[in-house]
Amino acid sequence: MAVDYTVIVVYLAGMLAMGWWGMRRAKSKSDFLVAGRRLGPAMYSGTMAAIVLGGASTIGGVGLGYQYGLSGAWMVFTIGLGLLALSVFFSARIARLKVYTVSEMLDLRYGGRAGVISGVVMWAYTLMLAVTSTIAYATIFDVLFDMNRTLAIVIGGSIVVAYSTLGGMWSITLTDMVQFVVKTIGVLLLLLPIAVVKAGGFSEMKAKLPTEYFDPLGIGGETIFTYVLIYTFGMLIGQDIWQRVFTARSDTTARWGGTVAGTYCLVYAVAGAVIGTAAKVLYPTLPSADAAFATIVKDELPVGVRGLVLAAALAAVMSTSSGALIACATVANNDIWSRLRGAVRPAGEEHGGDHDEVRGNRVFILVMGVAVICTAIALNNVVEALTVAYNLLVGGLLVPILGGLLWKRGTAQGALASVVVGGLAVVGLMAVYGILANEPVYYGLLSSLVVYVIVSLATPATDPAVLVAWRERLAGRGVPSAEGAKVSA
Repeated sequence: MAVDYTVIVVYLAGMLAMGWWGMRRAKSKSDFLVAGRRLGPAMYSGTMAAIVLGGASTIGGVGLGYQYGLSGAWMVFTIGLGLLALSVFFSARIARLKVYTVSEMLDLRYGGRAGVISGVVMWAYTLMLAVTSTIAYATIFDVLFDMNRTLAIVIGGSIVVAYSTLGGMWSITLTDMVQFVVKTIGVLLLLLPIAVVKAGGFSEMKAKLPTEYFDPLGIGGETIFTYVLIYTFGMLIGQDIWQRVFTARSDTTARWGGTVAGTYCLVYAVAGAVIGTAAKVLYPTLPSADAAFATIVKDELPVGVRGLVLAAALAAVMSTSSGALIACATVANNDIWSRLRGAVRPAGEEHGGDHDEVRGNRVFILVMGVAVICTAIALNNVVEALTVAYNLLVGGLLVPILGGLLWKRGTAQGALASVVVGGLAVVGLMAVYGILANEPVYYGLLSSLVVYVIVSLATPATDPAVLVAWRERLAGRGVPSAEGAKVSA
């Protein structure tokens, strides 16, 4: 294992070095939170794919393949579909807004009265997303070093907090590019073919497994529908995803770079399911489906390759964790703290020195990082935490965000009512039906939609001046001059 340990240690040291290098580039709020809005197609595609394909997509995707066969690809596949939909239909308009958070977009669209409540819901989502990724360190470090769960979470989480705090989005972008390359080599180019060969090829896999393992819909129509509702729609509105869209240097980059990343996700989904199916042939009686990834890596891969593939799993977890962490800190600082202390700033406008802006956001990343690590230590169930996060996001924010983009009659009152009713409905229904039930997101989303339409129609239409300013921003005009200067620099 000495060679594998060396590979992992070198990888972790490289992540910290990237954080230090990124610190030298983060000179302004725009640099720190959205990488100066300067990412080109190649880097944008790699980092976008890295943020959406985390530990749940890698370890969980293989686990679903172990449990259901090829239809286990649907969870990650719907993530790819969501990213494709975002890139093709919405990313260009989102990128042209030149904001930092989803709540700022809602303020622009509805006239500045939706920010705090929507910020709280988005903060809860990004916090739980970061927590689920941080919990996953325990699984990987246990395989690597037989390490205590709490210590594994502290070490893995501290590395992510360190490089994220140092350089913000520049550090995260650089590390995500490395993580994207490591994941591609480790999972797609090494683990996938080795797993299939070890299982005897597809003919042997078909001979040893039930036919439903090769049914594309074997996981069940209701499950697939729920995945679409939660993950496909979740990709359209998450702060962690939008903050990556904000890093694109042009709307063309956002559209085509995101399309490439979404297509990559579809391939990754199928690969994970095939690896899990091969693991079922090799280890038919594992105590847990989620153990399939670690088991096949530990037992079937040669020295050195094993370390690289485990580094790939670590990369998957770190990319999602760091992206969720900076999103959580950005929302906490810009959408909640700044407003509660009375320092409400117009969307996209920067006050004070660049150094103060960067320092303030660094403090929030550090504080949120400590909160994430502590919460991850206290919680055990990754699936439940992830379900709570996406139920809140989709049930509370999908309707007012998409409504604002697609329906000009939507009002601020309708948006606020939709957020409150949808969010409370989801929480209440999870208490009644259980966290993992499908009903909370179904009925929560329906109640959010009904309230949004009824209240919007029952209240005065949005001020025409607000809608004019909104259309100007969607067209890439009306951006504050300071921000525009930074983008063109």
